[in-house]
Amino acid sequence: MVLLEDREILAQLPGLLLPWYDGGARVLPWREEPTPYRVWVSEIMLQQTRVEAVRPYYERFLEAFPTVEALAAAPEEKLLKMWEGLGYYNRARNLQRAAQQVVELYDGEVPASYEALRALPGVGDYTAGAIASIAFQLPVPAVDGNVLRVVMRLTDCRDDIADPKVKKAVRAQIQAVMPEAEADIRVFNQATMELGATVCAPNGPPRCLECPAMAFCKGRLRGTAEDLPVKGAKKPRRVEEKTVFLLVRDGKIALRKRPGTGLLAGLWELPAAPGVLTESQGRAFLQERGVSPGELLSLIHISEPTRLD
Repeated sequence: MVLLEDREILAQLPGLLLPWYDGGARVLPWREEPTPYRVWVSEIMLQQTRVEAVRPYYERFLEAFPTVEALAAAPEEKLLKMWEGLGYYNRARNLQRAAQQVVELYDGEVPASYEALRALPGVGDYTAGAIASIAFQLPVPAVDGNVLRVVMRLTDCRDDIADPKVKKAVRAQIQAVMPEAEADIRVFNQATMELGATVCAPNGPPRCLECPAMAFCKGRLRGTAEDLPVKGAKKPRRVEEKTVFLLVRDGKIALRKRPGTGLLAGLWELPAAPGVLTESQGRAFLQERGVSPGELLSLIHISEPTRLD
């Protein structure tokens, strides 16, 4: 349930955050020229990745693929090479599939519609809201983990932020207090995210004395801010044990390409066998595949946590 006092708290945010953001927001390359394509690329890169890690990749990626058309037509090997090191490679593949749809359906112009953006591969509620509001100044919320944390602390709410119903409720709360002016819409969403990233931050106590909303933040006033937000435990990852082979011949190392679907799809890796093999089992595994090692010095065993990527 959204309390009246919570509505009144959140309604004060635009008036406080707009001047706060204008006076001290981080200078980031995707903010300097917020065209739809540049905003889109940045938001995909920033999914589950720190800002500082994204910075060097972002400019290099745009140099290689300066337009939607260039990204849509890029060979996958080049695309994945430019993404190398960022991880979660399905982000890059979905970004290219979405670019191909934009070329096919919208003549290369990123659509200025939340619904159309949301329908693109790899674009969820938050990303569609971020592109729509930042690039097109549409009055759409952009609720990421930073915004959820800010709202939960401001209202001293202990609902589980992993619950889709809670995220939907927060989106509605932010929607209700968004400013009307187009220029302010762009700034407001970025300012709310900036507050969560730099002041009302995760992984440590919030810097409440630096917060423009400190006077009415329930979490600060009640001493609960550091305990918020509440998030249900993640399911443990399933672990797969593998035996990895480092095969060397004439100074060259053998690699193989992973299948086109599943974990780390299409990437190159050292050959590996399921399970932990003995030396004799390792030899048999290689010989079945036409490899006769002259000398088998050691076997390397690793545990690989599986995830959808």
